[in-house]
Amino acid sequence: MSSLLHEVLVLLFRNRPDLAPELLRRVFSVDLPPFSEVQIASADLSEAVPREQRADLIVLLVDGKPVLAIILEIQLTRDPEKHTSWPGYLISARARYNCPAYLLVLCTDEAVARWCAKPIELGHPGFVLRPLVLGPNAVPIVTEPEQAAAMPELSVLSAIAHGKGEHGFAIAVAALAAARGLDVERATLYDDLVLFWLNEAARSKLEELMERERYEYQSDIVRRHVAQGRAEGRVEGRVEGRAEGRSEAKAQDILTVLEARGLPVSQELRKRILECTDLTKLDQWLRRAVVVADSNDLLHEH
Repeated sequence: MSSLLHEVLVLLFRNRPDLAPELLRRVFSVDLPPFSEVQIASADLSEAVPREQRADLIVLLVDGKPVLAIILEIQLTRDPEKHTSWPGYLISARARYNCPAYLLVLCTDEAVARWCAKPIELGHPGFVLRPLVLGPNAVPIVTEPEQAAAMPELSVLSAIAHGKGEHGFAIAVAALAAARGLDVERATLYDDLVLFWLNEAARSKLEELMERERYEYQSDIVRRHVAQGRAEGRVEGRVEGRAEGRSEAKAQDILTVLEARGLPVSQELRKRILECTDLTKLDQWLRRAVVVADSNDLLHEH
């Protein structure tokens, strides 16, 4: 899931670079410089400093020349190394493009967002980096079709952030309507993303409106990750199944030993043995079953 989320969040900004300055303006009230063009720049910031550094995405506002660099970072978990690399990103971008640089960090978890927003002291007096962090609560709730149509990527981002909540259905309706005006590839992907992060009740309601018993994902990105998740689930299930089978067999061995020795086994003791899934504990009980004089002493530590 995390790899899918990271991939699609970067893709939303890559598909619509002006989403980055729009969020700076709308959420953080940043006074943007005049610009005539928004570009995607190389995310490799290694050239200006000795060590390799790569951001998730760099968006350049251009007015004949770069006037602002926006460094986008998707942060889904806490990573202490970012407190070292983020200042380097800004310094490198400032040196490369000779213009101011902003760091925009996008998080889908509020606890991670709070961690990312902590000031980073660089040592020099007054030199403190305070990342601009967009947590899920700060992502605009887009339910108006006109607003969604003007910026479909923002409506998809809204669905990812709020699709599980009470506004999920209204967000999805607006986002799916907005996707109708896009090319087939993007529309298919955005439909999948909206429905993937939608709560079950809203999803079922949408499927009824779409007259489908069950929506099947169409985009390669989502289908690949769903298939991977199912495969991982099958592997995990097989592993858990094998472990469960071993514990059941071990529990039966314990009961067989006790019964072979003529020791009565109460229903309560039988239940505890059969419900135990700890193979280490079952091994201990099996060794003890060979020597105990009373089955009630089986579970007692000596």
